[in-house]
Amino acid sequence: MLSKRVLPIAGLAAAGALSLAACGTQNTALPTAPVPVEQVANELSFLAGTAKANNAPPKTGDWATGSDGTPGTADQNVARKWVQLKAAKAGALDPVVVNGAGLTLYRFDKDTAKPSKSACDGDCAKAWPPVLVTSGSKVFLAGIRKSAVGTVKRADGTLQLTVGGWPAYRFAKDTKPGDTLGQGVGGTWFGLAPNGQKAQGGQQEETTPPQKPASSAVLFDGKNFSDDEPSQGLAGQGCQNVARPGVTSSVSAAGSLKLWSEKDCKGKSLVIEGDVRDLAKVNFDDKVTSIFSG
Repeated sequence: MLSKRVLPIAGLAAAGALSLAACGTQNTALPTAPVPVEQVANELSFLAGTAKANNAPPKTGDWATGSDGTPGTADQNVARKWVQLKAAKAGALDPVVVNGAGLTLYRFDKDTAKPSKSACDGDCAKAWPPVLVTSGSKVFLAGIRKSAVGTVKRADGTLQLTVGGWPAYRFAKDTKPGDTLGQGVGGTWFGLAPNGQKAQGGQQEETTPPQKPASSAVLFDGKNFSDDEPSQGLAGQGCQNVARPGVTSSVSAAGSLKLWSEKDCKGKSLVIEGDVRDLAKVNFDDKVTSIFSG
């Protein structure tokens, strides 16, 4: 990958024409209001990209912690403001779903997916905290199809996120990104793959069926939607030149996009159907100069 400048980023724009503005001569100033991908019946707002790329407030959502510095003691009203579901690599699991703090998410064999139902309550839920949301929560998606995400009402009345129908959990003993201490515990707990199946090492990604044109996208300088490098956001339809061309290695998009290697949607092109974790695998790393949606 080419050397890339580290620049501050902001969220996606609300409805309107596609636009990117450069702040000064180097930094890319992105629109500040994220665009919901879709509003579901229980009033969750789904947004393309990571929490950081969408300017989620610090110390909220998956970043919220309590008096002991862990998410387990966080104010739940603050913690449930948003959740991130991102396809990533953790330990030997690739891909596996991680939250906004980079912590691995898991599924439980004693739960059911059709219909969705959790069998983990009481002491079980203390060791395996469920991923909870409430009306109005935002769900940031990167590498996870919106159609794979749902909710299930738990025995205590709270609302738990599901992926592929399977209720999602953290493991309390996982304390840092990359930890997978919950993998295989009791022969019933396994990392959660982006489609809801059990995560494995070197798992082949599913082919994404044709989708509607994307209304927004986040272009990441790093592969795997990395927040360790800059990103830039676009919203709207039509052809638009990218403010910082030739640096994109992964794309989070809520639908189909056509990527172009030259300005004004010319040169070599590639049609993507939603998120792409690593453009190098499709021979388009560091080539995106303009995009077309519509």
